[in-house]
Amino acid sequence: MTPTTSPPAEIRALALVANARLPSQRAQSVQVCQVAGAFQSLGVPTTLFHAQRRKTPAMGADELLRLYGVQAQGLQIQALSCVDWIERVPRTLQFVPARIQEWTLARSAIKALARLDPSTRILTREIEIAHGLRDRPGVFLEVHRVPGGRLRRRWLRQAAAQLAGIVAISEGVQSELIALGVPASRVCVAHDGVDLARFANLPTLKEARESLGLDPDRQCVVYTGGLLEWKGVDEVLVAARQLPEVNFVVAGGMDADVDRLRGQARGLTNVRIDGFQPSERVPLYLAAGDVGLVPNRSTPAISALHTSPLKVFEAMAAGLPLVCSDLPSLRALLSDSEVEFVAPDDGLALAAGIQALLADGPRRAHLARGFVARAPGHSWEVRGRQLLAWMVERELATNAERGSGS
Repeated sequence: MTPTTSPPAEIRALALVANARLPSQRAQSVQVCQVAGAFQSLGVPTTLFHAQRRKTPAMGADELLRLYGVQAQGLQIQALSCVDWIERVPRTLQFVPARIQEWTLARSAIKALARLDPSTRILTREIEIAHGLRDRPGVFLEVHRVPGGRLRRRWLRQAAAQLAGIVAISEGVQSELIALGVPASRVCVAHDGVDLARFANLPTLKEARESLGLDPDRQCVVYTGGLLEWKGVDEVLVAARQLPEVNFVVAGGMDADVDRLRGQARGLTNVRIDGFQPSERVPLYLAAGDVGLVPNRSTPAISALHTSPLKVFEAMAAGLPLVCSDLPSLRALLSDSEVEFVAPDDGLALAAGIQALLADGPRRAHLARGFVARAPGHSWEVRGRQLLAWMVERELATNAERGSGS
């Protein structure tokens, strides 16, 4: 579908609320900025509310938008106060401070949102905020994972019973919401997307490798994205040991995870770990690769069932063939005719899949063409237009339900 500049007449303003650190090295920050930018670009005045976290560089809205490559004039960005001492304790002790940070952010958000015009629609990624606003019309919740704790699951059920609608980031999330008792009619699946403008003028493979200082004559496998354990990047090192004649480049991740992976890769001369990269440099890495990787693990549920990886849609836009873990979360997006699927949690299987795809140039070219053709349907603008139309439909349905007393 082609994006439109005319939003539904009923949507006059939108507030997007996320417990995101801006700026940060996590994909969440990219996602919320791109989502907000898409709504603004479609003609809906949008304000992005985010968490004001400790030890985070202060940036104005224009600087943040440039950092994430968002072209959306007029988008407003506002930080919300919260109690934040998560990073003052070791990771194993962060559960309680993380909950406190979430609750205090929710309190700040609910106060800020109460000052908005009542006609403003609200889309939040936070269950605590949705629960606190469940009596307000025009509130939607975007769910990226269904919580396991009893309290938050109860809050989710209570909120879902009164909210205008829920956006599920994947079919796996949708299924769990329905199993939790949320009516299917209230749930819309909206996968993540891609900023096509960043991929409009990609360098050639040779130019990209020269820019990155890579050997132009050696085949190259690229991984871009986070380095959390469930992303499966440790298995990439196993694959690299099996394929010493192939270059492996890893770009992304938070500093602590980058240091950990570099330690594990010590002695692997065919592996380069470049660390976090600004959004505008990610296409350069993808353009340099013969094959890209999505090596997610089979656990936890966010990996196997819930995720909708940004890297998949970026590979589409770059025309980069992928080797992917064979998981329901990725099967919901891709088919055997589009990628090379391999068993998860198995570096040897990953190496075999990489080797098979690298050896088949015609298949790689075919997969690349298919990805490029599919990418326009996954732009952030297309996603935003679909969500705006669905929000209008859900509000009409909700008003009808309340009018009938159901």
